[in-house]
Amino acid sequence: MCPWHASCMLIDMSGETETPVTKAGNGFEETVKDFWASRPRRPQYNRKVAGVAAAIGNRYGIDPVVIRVALVAATIFGGAGLVIYLLGWLLFPDERDQVSAFEGMIGKGRSSVSTGMTVVLCVALIPVVSWVFGGGWFATGWFDGGGFIGMALIAGALFALHRGRGQFNRPVVQAPRSPAYGPAAFDAAFSVTDTEAGTAATDPAAPPTWDPLGAEPFAWDLPDPQPAFTPPPPVAPRPVKQVVPRNKTVGLATFGIAVLVAGVGVVLNMDGNSWFSVQHIIGMVLGVLGIGLVTGSFVHGARGLIGLAIPLAIAGMALTAIPVLDVPGGYGTIDAKPANAAEVQPLYQHSAGNIDVDFTKLSDSSQVTSTLRSGAGDITAIVPETADVTYSCETTAGDTNCLGHRSSGFANEAITGIDLGSDGAGGAKINLILKDAAGKVEVRRG
Repeated sequence: MCPWHASCMLIDMSGETETPVTKAGNGFEETVKDFWASRPRRPQYNRKVAGVAAAIGNRYGIDPVVIRVALVAATIFGGAGLVIYLLGWLLFPDERDQVSAFEGMIGKGRSSVSTGMTVVLCVALIPVVSWVFGGGWFATGWFDGGGFIGMALIAGALFALHRGRGQFNRPVVQAPRSPAYGPAAFDAAFSVTDTEAGTAATDPAAPPTWDPLGAEPFAWDLPDPQPAFTPPPPVAPRPVKQVVPRNKTVGLATFGIAVLVAGVGVVLNMDGNSWFSVQHIIGMVLGVLGIGLVTGSFVHGARGLIGLAIPLAIAGMALTAIPVLDVPGGYGTIDAKPANAAEVQPLYQHSAGNIDVDFTKLSDSSQVTSTLRSGAGDITAIVPETADVTYSCETTAGDTNCLGHRSSGFANEAITGIDLGSDGAGGAKINLILKDAAGKVEVRRG
């Protein structure tokens, strides 16, 4: 209880609980407890999806664009950003609510997030966490263990932010209004307790119960005078947010540089430089966009680049998880029909596009070996009816059908074998190696 003075009386009558504005505790445990007690609250305005980035930015006085860029980067390099966002959606309360979505689901208070939506978020969190920390999200090469590293970096950044800026922008918790004041309490204060007339007094010294006017004066139960009702102070209107004009120069310049980087990478890839694969080109473009977004956060611009960075990040994650397009040779369609063995190339390959090679015009005395390889697209080889075919067919993600032998799905084993055709041994000798990262692989007779 606080001492009886004017400020305490105003707090009691306004219905608000006094929130101490103090720094986070000096120790680790105190800081964590204070972070949970004063969690960021997801705003209704300036949110893109659920308002997690905006909540963190508003809580610690940082431009939400910087938080979004950090979460996108953590999602690309290990997937931890997606885990943090789902956890924030579940555990950070909406600014209109008493508790978070998860607490509302287990009956701790009211939340505007429906129970069904909360269950969906919890279910979605399970495979995401398993994929990120189970080695499935970029768990190759540079990205091995990226989920643990990203989670540690984000947790450390939040801890440092709360230690340094936790005393600012602390949310105000509204308590239920006391029933000792207000119209209901006023009516209750002047209620009359009726007694049954004619009740005999149990105390002989008590005054007589009979009254000439037909009433019992001692039956009236009048309460002690109550303090005069004082209405709570009016709620201050929400301040109007000042609209800061956007600087379009940074966004346009960043977009132009990103297009230039992508164009140069494509040209070098088509020229045979295998390092400039689609994954590396997307990574370079995302790096340019990230620099532009960070720069724009300081000059109030370049937010439109988020709409370009998100789909590119999703494409980069997919292309890194599935090793597609790691093949030099340009883009387009290869449609070859060699008339003899001399016209058969030992290698047909493209970074992206279909490869169709028709070997049906080869003579029965021909002996050829050819490799058909594509980063993304369908590969089809047509061989003569009587040819003796030795084949090896493989696709990382897609369908395989080599002379009646089929497989489908992801990361299947190569299908190998020898098919002598309808006439048995004899005819052209064709040795085929078909390898595709994403697409359909087929060998058939024509």
